[in-house]
Amino acid sequence: MNRTTVLGSTSRQGWGELTQWPLLGRVLRWRHARTTAQTVLLLLAGLVLYDGFFGPSLAPKNLAGTLPWVHWRGFVVLALLLAGNLFCFACPFMLPRRLAQQLFRPTRSWPRWLPGKWVAITLLVGFFWAYEAFDLWASPLLTAWVALAYFVAAFVIDGFFRGAAFCKHVCPIGQFNFVGSLLSPTEVRIRDASMCQRCQTKDCIRGRFDANQRLVQRGCELGLYQPAKIGNLDCTFCLDCLHACPYGNVGIRWRLPLKAEMDPETLRSGIGHLHTRPDWATLVLVLVALGFLNAFGMVSPVYRFLEWLSQTLHISSEPALLAIVFVGALAALALAIGLASQLTRVLAPVPGPRWVATRFVYTLAPLGFGMWSAHYLFHFFTGALTLLPLAQQFVLDLTGQAILGQPAWHLASLLPIATTTDLVLIVLALGYFGSLVWTMQLATRYRLGLLAILPWIGLQTGLFVFGIWLLGQPMEMRGTLLG
Repeated sequence: MNRTTVLGSTSRQGWGELTQWPLLGRVLRWRHARTTAQTVLLLLAGLVLYDGFFGPSLAPKNLAGTLPWVHWRGFVVLALLLAGNLFCFACPFMLPRRLAQQLFRPTRSWPRWLPGKWVAITLLVGFFWAYEAFDLWASPLLTAWVALAYFVAAFVIDGFFRGAAFCKHVCPIGQFNFVGSLLSPTEVRIRDASMCQRCQTKDCIRGRFDANQRLVQRGCELGLYQPAKIGNLDCTFCLDCLHACPYGNVGIRWRLPLKAEMDPETLRSGIGHLHTRPDWATLVLVLVALGFLNAFGMVSPVYRFLEWLSQTLHISSEPALLAIVFVGALAALALAIGLASQLTRVLAPVPGPRWVATRFVYTLAPLGFGMWSAHYLFHFFTGALTLLPLAQQFVLDLTGQAILGQPAWHLASLLPIATTTDLVLIVLALGYFGSLVWTMQLATRYRLGLLAILPWIGLQTGLFVFGIWLLGQPMEMRGTLLG
């Protein structure tokens, strides 16, 4: 059976299969599509680094002060909600990583004493603490240094360890995208399971080799064997499996978000069972807490709270105060999850609170990502049009001439503020709805009554109400000159 025959047989899937679309499908099947997208973003990253190191110090007038914190974050959540994990697909940090692999040909495995997501979780918490403690959003220079450090880290780690160690174990952005892609409407998946059963070479995971046993196409470096892959977790949308499969049996298909991810006891290739992965559970907890905490850091009540905390604890250092707030927020959510688990244990015949927590903690992911999306989309829609004056200012600074015209700094909001507020509230509400659906699904899965899951519904509702209150507060218009 050849590749052409199989592709012809699957064309009947029509619009449900993105790789069969007339133009988009050709692009996705093109072997160099990802490298091209990565190169474009690498060039943009180069401009950000240049402006960050040498451009204006005022963040709203600098590419490094605005593109990462307003436009890039907005595009990421829009892509995850409307398409899929497109940033990991086009990630510019992967080009130096690939160079490092070619130069050093690493053979070392990621150390067993640093398993799973623990390094990435630590970096996530550290990054968002630093973001607030050192006002990264207001400092193009610090932003440039952070971006440069990211490039160096990708190069060094994947130059030292084989596989996709940086993506799987280290990259905080990647983990955010993995969890966010739970709500994505697309998934990389096989078309015909029987064809995979007949396959002897398993190229999608091992890679494809020529007659001289030289690797001509990588397989999945994150260890996701396609026939056993469930959902989008750990999937970077690299499409290496698609290009490696000699039968054209891998594609990108539309799906109902969350459906594949709702059962934590399903065996997932490269991951195992989610209920046995405390690192994944902790990652979800951390991302949910940080989603609300990051938004809280941009509303006026935070300053009154920090002032009260400073007077109460007799601490004047803002980084120290923020460290206390971060630890307190994470601990508060962990305690709330523990209490909800204990109450469910009391109200239903389940093995114990740990059993409950390791299964139901994932139901918070849609709500948490809804908060992230609402927050990021607020800044995106209130600052999207700043792209034009930023480009004008950059060219003016670079050439000394207003080739694109004088910067039009009055441009900022894409939508009226009232429309933006309504839109982000809808996004948050959709996340809340997703969490409720997941909770009800687990209740059906484990034959639990409504009373047993009320603690989780109560926790989700409390977070949802808190999110509404946050989004109703005057928020800093970061990335613009509007205040």
